[in-house]
Amino acid sequence: MAGVGRVVRPKKLSPRFLGPYQILRRIRPVTYEIALPPQLSNLHSVFHVSQLRKYIADRSHVLEVDDIQIKGDCSVELQPARVEEFMTKRPSGKATSLIKVIWDDRTSDATWEKEKDMKTSYHHLFSGKS
Repeated sequence: MAGVGRVVRPKKLSPRFLGPYQILRRIRPVTYEIALPPQLSNLHSVFHVSQLRKYIADRSHVLEVDDIQIKGDCSVELQPARVEEFMTKRPSGKATSLIKVIWDDRTSDATWEKEKDMKTSYHHLFSGKS
């Protein structure tokens, strides 16, 4: 199911698709009702075919719904898995320390973040490091 980015959006990384979900019935030639889990009960369960994709079995592409903790405001907070690299940038003469954060070990999703912000929010990643 595509097009849920506005409803289920983590801070930076959002899954392109959610699912797979069972098709309950075909309403019209281009409209289907799907079975949504309780965590997505705020979504309307009827989708146009342009929002759906045929599922081709590949476990590396599946993001389990149980792995996603959806908050009351329909946002998702990802926890970083590990820090992979350190780098210092000097865009305007002032040094900025950046770290490459791996957000999901299964997909290797990574972003460059400011080290001081990550130390404030996720200090457990830096235990034993200076």
